[in-house]
This record gives sequence, C-alpha cells and structure tokens, in this order.
Amino acid sequence: MSRTKAGSPHDPRGSGRFNEERATYTVASAQPDLETGVGVIRDTVKTLKPRPGVYRMLDTRGDVLYVGKARSLKARVANYTQVKGLSNRLKRMVSQCRAMEIVVTNSEAEALLLEAQLIKRYRPPFNVLLRDDKSFPFILLRADHAFPRIQKHRGARRAKGDYYGPFASAGSVNKTLNALQKLFLLRSCTDSFFSNRDRPCLLYQIKRCSAPCVGRIDQEGYASLMREAKDFLGGKSGAVQASIEKQMAKAAQDLDFETAAILRDRLRAATFIQGSQAINASGVGDADVFALSAKGGQMGVQAFFIRGGQNWGHRAIFPKNTGDVEEAEVLADVLLQFYEEVPPPRTILADRELPEQDLIAEALAEKAGHVVAISIPQRGDRRKLMQQATRNAVEALERRLAESGTKAKILRELAEFLELDEVPQRIEVYDNSHIQGSKAVGAMVVASPEGFEKGQYRKFNIKSAQTNDDFGMMREVMGRRFRNLSEHPEGEEGKKGSHETVWPDLVLIDGGKGQMSSVRDTLEEMGIERVPLIAIAKGPHHGREGREVFHFPDGREKTLPVNSPLLFYLQTLRDEVHRYAIGAHRAKRSRAITASPLDEIPGIGPARKRALLLHFGTAGKVRAAALEDLQRAPGISEGVARQIYDFYHAGG
Repeated sequence: MSRTKAGSPHDPRGSGRFNEERATYTVASAQPDLETGVGVIRDTVKTLKPRPGVYRMLDTRGDVLYVGKARSLKARVANYTQVKGLSNRLKRMVSQCRAMEIVVTNSEAEALLLEAQLIKRYRPPFNVLLRDDKSFPFILLRADHAFPRIQKHRGARRAKGDYYGPFASAGSVNKTLNALQKLFLLRSCTDSFFSNRDRPCLLYQIKRCSAPCVGRIDQEGYASLMREAKDFLGGKSGAVQASIEKQMAKAAQDLDFETAAILRDRLRAATFIQGSQAINASGVGDADVFALSAKGGQMGVQAFFIRGGQNWGHRAIFPKNTGDVEEAEVLADVLLQFYEEVPPPRTILADRELPEQDLIAEALAEKAGHVVAISIPQRGDRRKLMQQATRNAVEALERRLAESGTKAKILRELAEFLELDEVPQRIEVYDNSHIQGSKAVGAMVVASPEGFEKGQYRKFNIKSAQTNDDFGMMREVMGRRFRNLSEHPEGEEGKKGSHETVWPDLVLIDGGKGQMSSVRDTLEEMGIERVPLIAIAKGPHHGREGREVFHFPDGREKTLPVNSPLLFYLQTLRDEVHRYAIGAHRAKRSRAITASPLDEIPGIGPARKRALLLHFGTAGKVRAAALEDLQRAPGISEGVARQIYDFYHAGG
C-alpha cells in the first residue's frame, strides 16, 4: 500500500484535514465480472483497519463508480463481499469494480463531509446525484468601501461583506434586490463607475440610489441606511418598517413633504418584499424546509428557503440514480450534497426521520461553524409550512412526470420521423456565427431526454476555413469534433466522459442542402457512416410560419405540420444552438475590440503596454518610434526596446 500525504497535488481536496491511504488493485479483465470485483474488494479489505473514512470504487478505466463513507472501513467494505445480501444494483456495481481508493479521516462526521465533496466532484453513476448543480444566488452587502454597494453574488464568497441567501433563482433575487434598492437607496454600481461620476446617474432620478458618488448623502447617513438594510435582511423587518413610518410621520408634521414622499416610497418597497412572499414563514427565523415525494419510480424534493422569517423562494430538486434507494436515504444524500454549495442555516426542517440524522447535523455544524438542528415539525406554524412544502413536492413531481411522458412521446416521434433505429439519448446540434467571415465561431449544444446538457456544450474558433465559407466552416467543425472520436469503434464507449469518448445518437445541423453535403462528405472521408445526420433549414418565409424543411443525407426532404409538437421541439434545439453560437461570436468580437496591436509583441505584458501607450499616445506611434525613443519610455529597458523595434522592423 502506498501513502499519499493530504494536501499534496494528489489529494483530491487540497487540504490537510484528512489522512489518505490509497489501495489500488487493477486486474486484466475489463468486462463486468462479479467474481473479479469481489476479489478486488477482498484484497482491499486485508489492508484496512476499523477506522472512519471514505472509499471509492473504480472501474477498469479508473472512473469512479461509487463513493461511500464508513464508521469502520474494514467492516463496511467487507459487506460488499457478501454477495447474497446485495441488491441487484450493488451486484452490478461490484461486478464493474476493478480498483479501490481509501481515505482515512479523523471522525465519521469528517467522512460524511468528504463523501459529499467527492460525490459532487466525480458524480459517480451508483450514487444519488443532484441533477441541478449550478450555484445559488445571494445578496451581498460589501464592506470594503466607505460607501458599500449592494449586489447579486454567485460562486465562492471571497469578497468582504455580509451575504444573505440562498435565493431560489436569479429572478427571485433580482426582484428582492430591486425592492431593497428602493427601500434603502444603496448604490449598486462598481467602484470604478462610482469614482468617475460628477453628477447623479439615472438610478438617483428614479429614487433607487442616494447618490453618494456626488455627495447627495454623507458617510454617516449612508452608514445608517446600511444598518437598516442589515436589520431588515437579518429578520428585523418589522422594526425597520416602524422606524420608517415614524420618520415619515415626523417629516409630514414638519411640512417636509418631499422627504415624506421618499419615505412613503421606501415603506411601499418594504411592503412589496413581504407581500410578494406566497408562503407565510413568520416566526420561523432562519430555516430550510425539505419535503420528498415519490411516484412512478422517480423522486422529487421541494426546498423552501426561509431567512429572518422571510420566504426567499423555493426550488424543486429531482435527484437521479435513486433506483432501489430508500426515500429517507435519498433525502439525506440530497441534504449533504445541497449544503456543499450553500451554507447550512441553524434549523433544517425535514418531513421524515433521516438515517444517521444526528451525525448529519454534527457534520453540517462542523461545516457551518455553528449549531445545526434537524427536526421533523409536529405542530404549529412549522407544521403548516411543512405541509405546504409537501404539497409543492407532490405537485412538482407530478408536473415532472407529465413533462417526462410528453418528452418521451416526442422523442419516439422524432425517431420515427427521422427514421432512426432507436430513440436518441444524445442529440448534438451545430451552427456557425460570424460577420462576413470575421471572428467566426462554430457551436455545439447537446440535448438528452432530461433536457439541455449545458456542461457538454462546446465552441470552436474557426481557424482554417476561408472568409464567408459557411460550408468550409462546418467541415472544419465536424473534422475537429470527430477526429479523435473516429479512433474508437462506434458504440463501444458509454454515454459518459469527455467529447472524445462520447458518440452522438443524432447530429442536427442548422442549415440546408449545402451544410448537409459538407457534413456528410467530411464524415465519410473520416470513415464515419453510422451517425444519423439531419439538416434543418428555414422555409421560404424564413420560418415565420413554421415551414422548416428537413434535409436527409440522401437528398430527401421532409416537413412537419405547422402545429406539430415535434416541430416545436426541433425549433427549440435549433434556437438554442443559434443563441449559443451568437453569444460565443459576440464574446470573441468584444475581446477583439479591446485588443491592441501591442498584444502581439512577445514579452509585452499589461504594465509595459500601459507605459508605452501613456508615453506615445497610440499603438501606431509606438510602431513608428525610433529605437532611442523607445528606450526613453518609462519602464522600458534597452533590451525590451530592442525587442519592440525588431518586431516592427524585422523586414527593414
């Protein structure tokens, strides 16, 4: 057995909290074989001790099949050698196991946290997984400026300030943010915009900012607004409203009607925030509410986010790989993975008892840095809130099942219409975007029965195709997409992994006969003949009437009825790749606009480029400068000046 020091480049967490002991036994057999898998596990058990930790099962390619945690690694891993007591799902997993990796931790709570981290990282096919892995938005009140800004925030919380959330969606945080700007008149502009103002911007005119940038409010007055905002977001909304009402009454009494009107508008904004909450969460404080529903072999979890007694939205979560897993275990896995992204509140309400509930609470408390309590509401407002969450979970799952049934029907119709052998599980859609050949970009989006797989999208910077040659661009994109893939026999690789190992079940091209011919000929030259191809072209009225024409590789054409659900679905695929291609092209064009000819000179970084432009004024004058003039520029040494001069005068 080899030992890898925690925190080294080989440590999956990059932290020194855990001790890792890695035991890897690779066998020659690549085919699923239960006896071989059990043998690998038995060899691993011989090296283990009754200590807490996490284990990973790997297949023949080294991909992670499953991540599990244990109070005693030796006892837990040994259970997998008792084949008769395993479910069919676990037997399939053991039969594919060709190696194991072990991480020893200091406690079972640490093992639980590490298990969630590794599941999030590797997304193993035999673990319960969250489908939606995007981060949740927060509201951030910054604390790194004399006049701090209020803003929406996603991702790592590195900025100094107070974070409030999570919010269920960007829409819910945007509505709250707009109302908070009206309520507290806090600035939302960047620091550079703030420092360059000499008169108030539009937000001041529409009463959504107090204009501290031009001195319309002093630092003490702005700090008072910040304190009110923190109190409001921290659950003291009633006290804040009472204070504003008192100020408004005094302003009216003093006949200061302009100030009274401003305070009235702020009060309305506070009322809007509370009135827009469809869920009554008063008296709950800070809590997350989770309820699970199961039907038709699928499970759905409804989550409500309550902060300071205010409802900050709700989200439906549909975990995958739930097969023969107990409902309570699924909910526990959802909680642990969910709080990998979101800081846990002090109270978590669940609709059922969880396995190892106290251990989960201990692990989340360790992560959060404060006590976390998990409870099942029995009476009062919390019970009513849980009942509402349960109703939402049932309704969300029923909608999901209805949509899944409709999508399955559409995909069956798609297979029939396009004459495919089976329903496609991976659809790749391609398009190009450019302006007269300039800054050309190719785009690929991926769709599956579960929707768009945005993590699989890919863009191609067109390199070799001639200007305005759409067909050449498509040939280049196809060549680059399938070059490495053509080395693998079609159909051998699973629906998993990188683009180089995943074969599409259908390729849909945004274009007509020309694009179809380009793609077909390119793939034939590469020896690829079994990938189904279809080109979708707008009809004579440019698709305004839904008269799209579908071109087949053999030259045939088909159309669909104007109101066909299948046509709508295919239009959605085409529109998504069009959106993605245009976005990639615009981003490339924006970068080109801000580019400078000086960027092409080797060894000239941002600091030297800035010094040259400040000294000479323009890149053209740098190009025309004599060697002696370049040497006199601040920060430019004799060697660098010679390098710049030679770059522009190499042919002279």
